[in-house]
Amino acid sequence: MSKAPKKAAPAEKHFDTLISPVITEKSTMASENNQVVFRVPLTATKPEIKDAVEALFKVKVKAVNTLRNKGKNKVFKGVPYTRSTVKKAIVTLEEGHSIDVTTGL
Repeated sequence: MSKAPKKAAPAEKHFDTLISPVITEKSTMASENNQVVFRVPLTATKPEIKDAVEALFKVKVKAVNTLRNKGKNKVFKGVPYTRSTVKKAIVTLEEGHSIDVTTGL
């Protein structure tokens, strides 16, 4: 008999959906257009990301765009390795809503 995996509580699932905000020069420039960039798991879908942002930050999301950066092969001190593949979500907020990612949750 195999036990069915426990489903995470809705609040826990939201915290698992958003790994961290991306704070770069490019994402800072995007914040001028009411956009915020987050790192998310590779399995996260756009509706899950939208629900998580709306629940955790109490804002209204207009759109979610995602992208995957494929891991690159690199060499450090003669030792080859591969960077991890990363998925990012660019979340566009409705007018009048904003998120300050520097303060944290």
